[in-house]
Amino acid sequence: MLRFSVIFCGFLLSAAVFAQEPRPLEFRRLEIHRATSPIQIDGSLDEPAWGSALAFDIPYEWQPGDNTVPPVATDFLVTYDDHYLYAAFKAHDPRPAEVRAHLMDRDSIDTLVQDDHVVLQIDPFNDERRGLQFRINPLGIQADALFSPNEGGEDWSFDMIWDSAGRITEDGYVVELAIPLNQIRYPRTRGVQTWGFDVGRSYPRNIRHRMSAAPHDRDNSCILCQVVKVSGFENLEPGRNLEVTPTITANRTDLAAPGANGPGGLRSGDARTDAGVTARWGITPSATLNATINPDFSQVEADVAQLDVNQRFALFYPEKRPFFLQGADFFATPLQVVFTRTVADPRWGAKLTAKEGANAIAAFAAEDEVNQLTFPSNQGSAFTSLDEKVTSGILRFRRDVGKNSSLGVLYTGRQGENDYHNHLAGVDGFVRLGNVDTLRFQALRSDTRYPGAVARDFGQPGGAFGGNALFANYDHQARNWSWGAAYEDEGREFRADSGFIPRVDIRQARGYLGRQIYGGPDDKFTQLNLSVNASRTEDHDGRLTDEQYVFDVNVSGALQSFVEVAIARNTTLFAGRLYEGMNTWSLFSNFQPGGAVRLALNGEYDDTIDFTNNRPARLLALSPGTELKVGRHVNLQLNHTFQQLDVDGGRLFEANLSQLRLVYNFSARLFVRGIFQYLDLRRDVGLYLPEIQPLLEPKEQTLLTQLLFSYKLNAQTVFFLGYSDDQLGTRDFGLARTDRTFFLKVGYAWVM
Repeated sequence: MLRFSVIFCGFLLSAAVFAQEPRPLEFRRLEIHRATSPIQIDGSLDEPAWGSALAFDIPYEWQPGDNTVPPVATDFLVTYDDHYLYAAFKAHDPRPAEVRAHLMDRDSIDTLVQDDHVVLQIDPFNDERRGLQFRINPLGIQADALFSPNEGGEDWSFDMIWDSAGRITEDGYVVELAIPLNQIRYPRTRGVQTWGFDVGRSYPRNIRHRMSAAPHDRDNSCILCQVVKVSGFENLEPGRNLEVTPTITANRTDLAAPGANGPGGLRSGDARTDAGVTARWGITPSATLNATINPDFSQVEADVAQLDVNQRFALFYPEKRPFFLQGADFFATPLQVVFTRTVADPRWGAKLTAKEGANAIAAFAAEDEVNQLTFPSNQGSAFTSLDEKVTSGILRFRRDVGKNSSLGVLYTGRQGENDYHNHLAGVDGFVRLGNVDTLRFQALRSDTRYPGAVARDFGQPGGAFGGNALFANYDHQARNWSWGAAYEDEGREFRADSGFIPRVDIRQARGYLGRQIYGGPDDKFTQLNLSVNASRTEDHDGRLTDEQYVFDVNVSGALQSFVEVAIARNTTLFAGRLYEGMNTWSLFSNFQPGGAVRLALNGEYDDTIDFTNNRPARLLALSPGTELKVGRHVNLQLNHTFQQLDVDGGRLFEANLSQLRLVYNFSARLFVRGIFQYLDLRRDVGLYLPEIQPLLEPKEQTLLTQLLFSYKLNAQTVFFLGYSDDQLGTRDFGLARTDRTFFLKVGYAWVM
């Protein structure tokens, strides 16, 4: 492997750069004026105010071109009044019949980025640390995100109430939007303000062209440092800035009675109706208080299906509940010690987020009816759920330092019944050392006590115990070269019960070296990336537990293709046995041959471990997927995962997991959706250890069905009517329904 790395590094050093000649970088500073007339958001720019609005073009293509002339022209207009920020795009296209535009639910970002769309990102504090991002396709479909490069990039769970409209025209399309000023955090001053504006357009054809109003320097990793600066905002009035959303939910769950030949008939459950309220108050233009009483946190979309066969550690499922998503970036740190899905069934919750000058402050508190616990270790994770009340609290302070750096402190606490507690505190920071060099770090200390019975059952220390965690990461991200190194240390008794830390008792060092090569107009690729990665993990007794060396190459090109191939060499310690010399071959590919079809295929062939029986194994995994759009209204996504695990003696198991997601969009606000997840798992029980065999079924089938009728006036004003059921089958009986649920939710956002 060492010889391979030396040869590869020599290849990188000799690689030539194929790129279009970049244009000189010219950054704009412009002045905005108040609107001269009322504006109606209808996709027609016929109001007098648009004639006097600030207008400028989008003259740079930054991907795949390097600040080259775009293939199409785009005009941008912006103005404001006492209540709204208004913006409009005139997206010219020489072949308007080829404009890609489909109806979909808001924030369906994976589908929206396949369409033509425009992008507006604003940095109201002009501190170049975070931006509010708005994307709109030619039919006015919205997606919004919080862009926080210091905290990891785009957060698409962010939601704001705003208005947009789009219209396809004879020479392209027009998009118009209005963002309420009382939804935006901005400096608390009546004087003249300067905001950052990142204005762009995505033009997907054979390749995806990405364009911007400001040039992008590939030798500067600070995106928000390279935007248009717009001055002239003054005398901004926040108004009452109060949003109250009462909700009513009703549901009924019917359960099947257990029987010798499978689940029996369904028994009707009791109908349950709950009322709750969520409120958001903009105390000042830069401080917001969110509160909720008896909230409805039921999900209206099934989690993406994941196979949990032959897994050692907890699977991660992202947060989807709106209350927890608001202001989530304030709580983000390098280690994920804040993960709000640990709050399962709260009676109430409250959250305060504020930014005043260089200081950012956030606080969160909730009382939960259930205490969900994860017990991490070096070798695996265990879980339990206690039927007891637990109170959670989080405090966060962050201060901006220098041009683009920040320092922060964090506290998380959980206090429950029966002497349970978990407290965690620490410091963290993000330091920009230059245009392409950054440093992240975090140091934490936890204090934990589990109830005596829980500690005994799960092999945890008795009484109170403490542990430490440390993280440091250096990155160099330049035009042609990238490299970095990281060190991570979680002590054996470190616990983050308010977060997602599924593994502890590790000391890990890792590093990477990468080379980026850009294609020119006559090349068959747009970008080629090559990299080598290495990592080594030991436990706190100094034993090697994991080691990995990876060579990775990926290429982008025609048909919006992306193909990545990786080869890895692995060493893993499991249950006292060190497995060395294991190879992994993996493939990730994605193609979009037209505006209506997306194709994907992921694959993996591994030397791996049968974790159930602690022996060598060979894994073959394939995951094909497709997304098909029929007209503007129908979206079909079909994904499948196939896994087979072979051991000496035969095939231990074979699993097929399929998910179908079918949506009919009547309009931008109304859709019906069906989600179907089917698992077929076959085991050769005779190949398992004798003591495990009685616990296993040779054949398991499950089927999840979820149907939803959805109407959204905006992100908070919603009407949902849903149905879901689960079915189970084994070798002894076919699929039989184990439960079904009927669900209704109505919420209305009063904005004052």
